[in-house]
Amino acid sequence: MTSTTITSAAADPLTERVRATWTAGDFGRIAKTYERGAGEFVARLGIKVGEQVLDVATGTGNLALPAARCGAAVTGIDIAPNLIEQARVNAQQEGLEIKFEVGDVEELPYADRSFDTVVTMFGAMFAARPDRAAAELIRVTRPGGRIAMANWTPTGFIGQMFRTVGRHVPPPGGIPSPILWGSEIEVNARLRGSVRSLSLTPRVITFEYPFSARETVDLFLRWYGPTVRAYASLDENGQRAFRADLETLWEENNRATDGTTRVESEYLEVVAVAG
Repeated sequence: MTSTTITSAAADPLTERVRATWTAGDFGRIAKTYERGAGEFVARLGIKVGEQVLDVATGTGNLALPAARCGAAVTGIDIAPNLIEQARVNAQQEGLEIKFEVGDVEELPYADRSFDTVVTMFGAMFAARPDRAAAELIRVTRPGGRIAMANWTPTGFIGQMFRTVGRHVPPPGGIPSPILWGSEIEVNARLRGSVRSLSLTPRVITFEYPFSARETVDLFLRWYGPTVRAYASLDENGQRAFRADLETLWEENNRATDGTTRVESEYLEVVAVAG
């Protein structure tokens, strides 16, 4: 297995902001929650042996690993070097040959039409310039190939959590909300005119933790980049109010009754066929 780092000659402030978000905390601890759902997402694609697959914003490899288990030739790219290192270790532990690189979805370092299937789960949706991200996903996909995305919806649980974050730490002006990628209207506007076909399916991932909703909030405040950064930017009173609102959100959505946590969050599964 190989691991490559790609760097840009000139740092872009919006790109660096995204990188800082996902290098904060340790997303690998949160990503474990998605492993089963990621495997199901890949299984629905029916990836074949030898298929050229790119996992954009691979994180710790939640899509790259099951794709490689299918026999695909997999490349994973992510803006956060710490997550790429975790992905490399995860692949090594399974003896999987995956090429991992550090890079940006807004400027993918691949030739046009390089991949049969391009996938991204809760990843490319966080690019600061969604028009560039969409164009790049399409550019590197071969005609007849697929682009498959999993994007949190505005009305789902994670969408609600981002709105909670926004009430305490207003998002920067001029940058579209990531959860717009979970809107069918917005996805149609961004992709429909540039692809052969587009399928949109609401699905659910379940967060399950063997401890209380309040302890789950502690987990997210310590390890999940967006909440880590928001919390750190607040004074003591602001942190207290932010934590209280997050605890209320998790407790109100918790379906477990035995002291553990089980919260369902909707996402939009997007499958586009390149022209």
